Amino acid sequence: MTAPVFSNHGCRLNQYELEAMKELAADAGLQDAVVVNTCAVTAEAVRKARQDIRKLRKANPNARLIVTGCAAQTEPATFTAMPEVDAVIGNTEKMLGDTWRGLAADFIGETEALQVDDIMSVTETAGHLIDGFGTRSRAYVQVQNGCDHRCTFCIIPYGRGNSRSVPAGVVVDQIKRLVDKGFNEVVLTGVDLTSWGADLPATPRLGDLVMRILRLVPDLPRLRISSIDSIEVDENLMQAIATEQRLMPHLHLSLQHGDDMILKRMKRRHLRDDAIQFCTTARELRPDMTFGADIIAGFPTETDAMFENSLKLVSECDLTWLHVFPYSAREGTPAVRMPPVNGKAIKARAAQLRAAGDAQMQRHLAAQVGRTHNVLMENPHMGRTTQFAEVHFAHAQTEGAIVQSIIQSATEKHLLAS
Repeated sequence: MTAPVFSNHGCRLNQYELEAMKELAADAGLQDAVVVNTCAVTAEAVRKARQDIRKLRKANPNARLIVTGCAAQTEPATFTAMPEVDAVIGNTEKMLGDTWRGLAADFIGETEALQVDDIMSVTETAGHLIDGFGTRSRAYVQVQNGCDHRCTFCIIPYGRGNSRSVPAGVVVDQIKRLVDKGFNEVVLTGVDLTSWGADLPATPRLGDLVMRILRLVPDLPRLRISSIDSIEVDENLMQAIATEQRLMPHLHLSLQHGDDMILKRMKRRHLRDDAIQFCTTARELRPDMTFGADIIAGFPTETDAMFENSLKLVSECDLTWLHVFPYSAREGTPAVRMPPVNGKAIKARAAQLRAAGDAQMQRHLAAQVGRTHNVLMENPHMGRTTQFAEVHFAHAQTEGAIVQSIIQSATEKHLLAS
């Protein structure tokens, strides 16, 4: 009998949930199994999941192969049809102890091969208290799940359901446990983080949660926020940006595009000037603030002029870390019915955006040479600054420690310290 093998695809929330599944599977006594946690954000993500499943089946011919995650939720038939797959479980089911006890007790008998219920019927997100993660550097804490918005390109609400928030008290308890275990950085994760609290009593906002965490967990050295929708940022979060040094000066923004007409066709809630103003204000409040962003290249109806507006947004918002997504048609979304952009044009535009992002990153890295940074070590020879820049060390450091270092030089991709 061997311990289960886990493979993760996609976002930080998936990474958090993978850790919860490991604990649930261990508590249930699951053995001789492979678990693949899939992503559905693009057609390419689904393709990679299928490829991973085939590789894992070849490497583990006698194991039971279980597929879960967003792609399993949105297109379960795709995975049940794969001969390599023994069971498909949905995003709700994967977080339930009963699911894993059933898989461990009698894989063929008691446990159905397909367990995917209606995600839209789910009204709560449980706060799973995780004691540890695979790495000793940072921990991820789920504070929210699902999304009430219906952007025309996005399949994720159909994989995650409507927005649900984890109560603040549960979040604080989770972070206290992780700090007691020695974690020096916690990252708040969710599908639509800035919607946190809308379904809770008194409708608190994300800024309220951030301030509460920093007040009630004084021993937490670093708090980081994952992707946010800048148009929904509240006053308390802006106040935290301005005054709380333990809140990391790095925000990843869900911008998606830089042209107002495309943003409207995407059914986004902001315009390009809103994005520029947010970045300007945040940097005025916190001069060392850096921004990452998601941008889609080649959304249906995108002209050359519209694309140029996205390209200009990279410098106008001074984006440092860019995630570029070539548009990927997802069945079941309104954008599928819009006039498509030529595939070669999409690929070329994505390459231009990535080149612009690389140039921005290189300027940021070059500006750090000679400066002193507090670096959280992810492994003995690599860590990250508060602004999320990667730092490589010639001499081994303690994994999980925060090391104060002077940056000696920079390459195209990372910083170097002694």
